[in-house]
Amino acid sequence: MTTEAGPVIDEWYQHLDKGQRFVVVAIDDDAETIEIQDFDGTLEEIDFDAWHEMDIARCAAPESWAGAVDVGDADDYGTEVTDTQGHDWNAPGDELPSMLEDDETID
Repeated sequence: MTTEAGPVIDEWYQHLDKGQRFVVVAIDDDAETIEIQDFDGTLEEIDFDAWHEMDIARCAAPESWAGAVDVGDADDYGTEVTDTQGHDWNAPGDELPSMLEDDETID
């Protein structure tokens, strides 16, 4: 089966034969090439003819983009990397322990 639909930037696709997902990151109409990024972050450039020969279909974006942006399982401090929710960024900081000694004041 071949792909009749053209590529769309920022859309995710899945190889129907391999199950691997990738996103289209750029299209160069002059050079007739498409730049794709695999879920693991690998970039690849293919031509329009190769695109139409691929056995692919659009799919949903992955829940975690950690693979595509090359985020590891641990940060530089050795702690586990977790997904941060939007409300975590907006939470008040008053639950954090005071960093000042009792006799210090902020000017």
